[in-house]
Amino acid sequence: MARALNFRQIEAFRAVMQTGTTTGAAALLHTTQPSISRLLAQVQAATELKLFDVHKGRLRPTQEARELFETVQRHFLGLERIEQSVALLRNSGTGRLHVGCTPALGLSVMPKVAAAFSRWHPEVHINLQTVGAVALREGLLHGLYDLVLTTTPLEHPQLDAEVLHRSRMVCVMEPAHRLAGRSHLDVRDLNGEVLITLNAEDPISVELQDVLVRHGVVPAATMETTYSGTICMMALEGIGIGIVNPHVASVFADRLKVVPLRPACSVDVYLALAPQSAPSRMTETFTALLRAHFDTAPPGKSTSPRPTKGRKNHS
Repeated sequence: MARALNFRQIEAFRAVMQTGTTTGAAALLHTTQPSISRLLAQVQAATELKLFDVHKGRLRPTQEARELFETVQRHFLGLERIEQSVALLRNSGTGRLHVGCTPALGLSVMPKVAAAFSRWHPEVHINLQTVGAVALREGLLHGLYDLVLTTTPLEHPQLDAEVLHRSRMVCVMEPAHRLAGRSHLDVRDLNGEVLITLNAEDPISVELQDVLVRHGVVPAATMETTYSGTICMMALEGIGIGIVNPHVASVFADRLKVVPLRPACSVDVYLALAPQSAPSRMTETFTALLRAHFDTAPPGKSTSPRPTKGRKNHS
């Protein structure tokens, strides 16, 4: 190539290929036909290629012109994507939101919040992953999530988690269970009952076991599982009394009897944002909707504490 092409020349060439005439290209680019003809001549001179001939009074592109046009199109499509991305960022912040949470919160809290967010920002793509606390912590540290929500503390020096909401564990059982009529259950009422709990190493289960031991409660049997939703389904089958967080219990409240447990065993919901960068406008909006969701929790069942940074509460 004798001389490098400038953007105006490439733009004129593309417009001629798209419209088939210099007059059409001029209209497309809001300029004059002589200007397009001059730019086209410069393109042919600079490339030292024959790009057009005149056939029956019309410009006809050569094979070289068609191949060059394919390359130009790829370039312009990339520019158009950049312009679309800039417009989306200008209008609504980042066009993607990556959220992680534990399965219980994915079943209970996130659907409502995601629905509210989508009504405000239907153009934003949301990627919601429900995984365990360890995967959430590692994903946040490696930039896989913009924010995470969990009932287990995210203890790491780079993470600045806060307690977004505080509530208490509840008992769930089939409506026909002999204890289903109680307004609340004392932990001693669980003596001799079949209990369905999270795995023994789960922080919520650890706190429950401490309470049972302190009050001398010996269950008839225990069943452990990974997911709170599974506990609710097993309780629905009449296997025993499930001990879960109130968020997942609310999903099954139309089928199960939900009864508060005393003394209270705390369930904290932790919010943490990606430490690598400042939160986007979309992340801030989603976080605000999460706060609003928890602010509407029924009175007397929970509190919404001020941010607690670095505090090692278990959920």
